[in-house]
Amino acid sequence: MDAEGLGVLLSGVRYEVLPAKATVDQVLAHVPRDVVVTVTASPVKGLEPTLGLVGRLAAHGYRVVPHVPARLLRDDTHLKDVVDRLRETGVDDVFVPAGDADPPAGAFDGALPVLRRLSELGGPFARVGITGYPESHPLIHDDLTIQAMWDKRAHATYIVSNLCFDPRVLGDWVGRIRRRGVVLPVHVGVAGPVQRAKLLAMAAKIGVGESTRFLTRHASWFLRFATPGGYAPDRLLARGAKALTAPSAEVAGLHVFTFNQIAETERWRRALLARSGD
Repeated sequence: MDAEGLGVLLSGVRYEVLPAKATVDQVLAHVPRDVVVTVTASPVKGLEPTLGLVGRLAAHGYRVVPHVPARLLRDDTHLKDVVDRLRETGVDDVFVPAGDADPPAGAFDGALPVLRRLSELGGPFARVGITGYPESHPLIHDDLTIQAMWDKRAHATYIVSNLCFDPRVLGDWVGRIRRRGVVLPVHVGVAGPVQRAKLLAMAAKIGVGESTRFLTRHASWFLRFATPGGYAPDRLLARGAKALTAPSAEVAGLHVFTFNQIAETERWRRALLARSGD
């Protein structure tokens, strides 16, 4: 990958973190204020840990993006309460996936009804993100996921792609959504430099094992992390750089799944920036 291409992908980097006791301290110790931090939400623990962590990080001067899964919202009153709390902390960017809660906590079973309701509330957030699926969704046909992005486009401002380990598939997917007329900028989801032993130790501390649960739903992904030489974010970016940095791709940057290996992720990013000359 050339230095210019690498710089483009790293210029809009976002770090996804999980709500845990040590997350604030880890972010403060290792993440510069110009890096956007996104905070996941657990179908087990609900939205409260997410909202609490968002407030604490925002108070320290970070630009924070909460995940607000539709299936964790109980009703319209709950949605309005979440909106008010986030606005009070200065949040102007939210990510709205459908979420994994089964059954849903209330009437919202997908992201689109929540996105429509936010629009009806006057668009309280300047930026609203939705999910993209470069690799097949386990329950939804590929064409339907792209159609869903088309349906959501009037209510969203960007797309975050789910994890993908195949640069060819990732590049093809970006091309497909552009040909279908979806023009929202994409933040490409990539896993950071995940170490299996630290991942499992972190999952045990969290209690419900959010990262382990996430990976066990995608066994092939876990094998990539666990196998020596099986995954390196550098290789993925190098092989996919041409497709991802093409002007027609409209890729805004990287969305890095840290799995709370925050120090390791930031060291990796700085090493890449040093190599690119930025």
